[in-house]
Amino acid sequence: MSTITGNYYDKYNSRNPLARLLTGGFLRSFDALVGRMPAAGQAYEIGCGEGNLAIRLAKMGFQVTASDITDEILEVASRRAGEEQARISFEKKSVYELRDLRGKALIVCCEVLEHLEDPREALRIIADAKPGYALLSVPREPLWRVLNVLRLKYLSALGNTPGHVQHWSGKGLLRLLSERFRILEIRRPLPWTMVLAQPK
Repeated sequence: MSTITGNYYDKYNSRNPLARLLTGGFLRSFDALVGRMPAAGQAYEIGCGEGNLAIRLAKMGFQVTASDITDEILEVASRRAGEEQARISFEKKSVYELRDLRGKALIVCCEVLEHLEDPREALRIIADAKPGYALLSVPREPLWRVLNVLRLKYLSALGNTPGHVQHWSGKGLLRLLSERFRILEIRRPLPWTMVLAQPK
């Protein structure tokens, strides 16, 4: 199995006005879904990238552990957490290596599944950990690629972002998640699908 291959474009801190508008919608949906949980507890973020969501969770009162697969991105995340005075434990692990996730109130897996050759295995690992909640998101296709083409990005790949090896419509994602999860709420911040779920 391959590990996550990321394109570490930090969309959350982009200065582009359109990118800021879209990611603002993403973050509002994220906050709303996390807010459905009865209380903060231990949270684990898979594929934390630059640490933006992990920091957000820490500021909400969660005890956060976060992972990614490269030293460089974890150094960025750790530095940002320090700057934000957010206490987060970081570890270098692929989703396929995670075996100690039990007891978590929340597992976050946002913008990760599209990078995986075997997303079903990743979802099995998350579901088998029996977290109180799982929060997952992916780019919504084909809208994601259409928007990339409109901004003249990745034209030779018909708008496919480098590293994206899986593609789901909103309905396609829900079908996949429903194999192992009970869907609690769906949000569709343009151009993503975001789901709060619990393992069956």
